[in-house]
Order: sequence, then structure tokens, then C-alpha cells
Amino acid sequence: MNYATVADMVARFGELEVMQITDRNQDNQIDHDVAEVALADATAEINGYLGRYPLPFVEVPPILTRLCCDIARYRLCATNGVSITEEIERRYKIDVLKLLEGLAKGDVTLGIEADGDQVASGDTVQFVNNKNRVFARDN
Repeated sequence: MNYATVADMVARFGELEVMQITDRNQDNQIDHDVAEVALADATAEINGYLGRYPLPFVEVPPILTRLCCDIARYRLCATNGVSITEEIERRYKIDVLKLLEGLAKGDVTLGIEADGDQVASGDTVQFVNNKNRVFARDN
């Protein structure tokens, strides 16, 4: 299961751009097969960073949909002779790769526990004292 669909790409980048980066036979149509291959490759790239999570996900975390679309867009531009704009390159090289590295290191989470359960949310506040101090500054 891919983390994004062709419809997700169209919603983010517009039908014209998705057509331009997937239309290999020049019929002015989105080539769904080309887009699906790019989305599958992007999903595999993402999975390479997600070793701490049990795969596949029951429900795809929304952030992975965005990452998948950005990776597929970047790769499609690179392989289909479409100019890679500064925005496309920045989104991939800075936004996507840094976030994936953060996920791999555990600095960023998907809102899912390592066992696949959703992180509990509620109206609670948790204070953590990593230095085991009872009082601040003066003790």
C-alpha cells in the first residue's frame, strides 16, 4: 500500500503539473501507471527510514502522504526531463530528507508508538525532570 495516491498528488500540485511530470506518451493526460510507480518508489524510500515502526501501518499517518507526494514529484521531474525548480528541490532535499532523518533517529515521531498504537492524547500535562532535581536553582 502506497502512502499517497495520484489524487493526493493532484490535490497538492494540481492536475496540470501532475500531467506534465507523468505524461510520457504526450497525450496530455495524467499517466496513472507512471505516477503509481513513482509513489511506490517513494513509499519504499520512506520505509527505509522507518525501521522503528511496525510496517505496514493500519492507517497511514498524514505526514507520510505529504512526504510521499514530494518524493514522487522530485523523482518524476528528474526522470521525465521536467525542470526541477528550487522549490521542488528544497522540499525534497531539505524538508523531506531532514524529516525522514529525524524520524529514523527518533527526534521526530509520527504520533504512533513503536508497537503501532496511537499516541494517547488528552487533557493532561506531563512534566519531566531529567536531572532528578527536587527544586530549581537554589535547591
